[in-house]
Amino acid sequence: MSQVTMDVSLEQVKSLVFQLPAKDLLELAYTIEERAETIAMMQLAESGFREWLEESEDIYDAPA
Repeated sequence: MSQVTMDVSLEQVKSLVFQLPAKDLLELAYTIEERAETIAMMQLAESGFREWLEESEDIYDAPA
């Protein structure tokens, strides 16, 4: 599926969003909140994976 990109400013997006009916605005806010939480959790997980890449943590790679 092809993607369409648009060059719009944050102010233009805000202007459009604030024209939505209350029900749609609340649904959009909920969806954005879920996405923001997912991103935050992914960023936290990334910090844990960085520790696995440290050479001092290669105890499981040692020959038996």
